[in-house]
Amino acid sequence: MADTVYGDDPEPGERIPAGWLCVPVRPGVHGCAARLFRTPVGERTAVAFTGPARLRAALGAAHHWIPLSEPALRALVAPLGVTRLTLDPQLTAPAPAPVAPFVPAPRPPAALAR
Repeated sequence: MADTVYGDDPEPGERIPAGWLCVPVRPGVHGCAARLFRTPVGERTAVAFTGPARLRAALGAAHHWIPLSEPALRALVAPLGVTRLTLDPQLTAPAPAPVAPFVPAPRPPAALAR
């Protein structure tokens, strides 16, 4: 099925840059490295947010990030074989709550067990 193009509309297969994106990074000794995530089915994806508030809401206020354009982010992760870009992910799981250590129940005396 052919896509219909009207006037000034972009081509159907053209990737339109989303402007500056907030890209989560890991700081390291030699600079920052873009963080890669996995989709629910396990595929590697680059993640970016359209604003710092959205990044903080999903990853926390202390998370490091850098501004990058969409083409720059795609070029950065392409050598790693990552082709998927997820913008403003909504379905992030919260950090797990601490679990109390398991304490086995006391055993009844042998005389009562009969």
